[in-house]
Amino acid sequence: MTVSEPIVRRKLSDEVFARLKRLITSGELNPGDEMPSERELMDRFGVGRPAIREAMQALSNMGLVAISHGERAKVLQLSARSIFRQVDTAAKIMLSTSTDSLENLKSARIFFERGMVREAAAKASDEEIDRLKDILAEQRSQRGNAEAFITADMKFHNAIAAISGNPIYAAVSEAMLGWLKEYHTEMLIWSGKEKFTLDEHEEIIDQIAAHDPEKAEAAMIKHLERSRSLYSLSAGNHA
Repeated sequence: MTVSEPIVRRKLSDEVFARLKRLITSGELNPGDEMPSERELMDRFGVGRPAIREAMQALSNMGLVAISHGERAKVLQLSARSIFRQVDTAAKIMLSTSTDSLENLKSARIFFERGMVREAAAKASDEEIDRLKDILAEQRSQRGNAEAFITADMKFHNAIAAISGNPIYAAVSEAMLGWLKEYHTEMLIWSGKEKFTLDEHEEIIDQIAAHDPEKAEAAMIKHLERSRSLYSLSAGNHA
């Protein structure tokens, strides 16, 4: 039996995109290098300006190049953080339209931070512990200022993830907290919620400083299980 495998004609811009991407992935162009000019690419590939611009925009959307008006595009250094930023808008839209997705993210965050705090309790240096204490002091000074208080809260949890020394863990932490921030509003402030958060953060630091993974994990679970009710789609819709 003969299997039909029709050849699909690609758009010119798709072919240009594939060739430009190959320049980057092959190492012919490295992070920080300028891309060839539009005119050079048009001559090299024998295509018009629209195909070049569409392909370059696709590269930009993937985080592979940075396009600046009046300058040549530059090849970017890919990192875990930059990759997560590429899906940032899509993730927020998904969360805003799905209660299940928001609940799944909250559960994933708890699972993730349990591991991160155990890692921190095992590895944290005196300097890293002092860093957590400084962030807590900063957060304490922002009581009554919802935006600044939540920003310090995120910084605290990101600092715990960073103790791992793994940039992917740090990027995951930043991404998840950034997505959840859309749904974490002034509900944190009323009825003394700030005090609960500060006390719980202090307990987490104490257990990290004691290098006790079990108690650090228990303190983190207690903190996150209490605070997860502060995130909701209805709150996010008013943020």
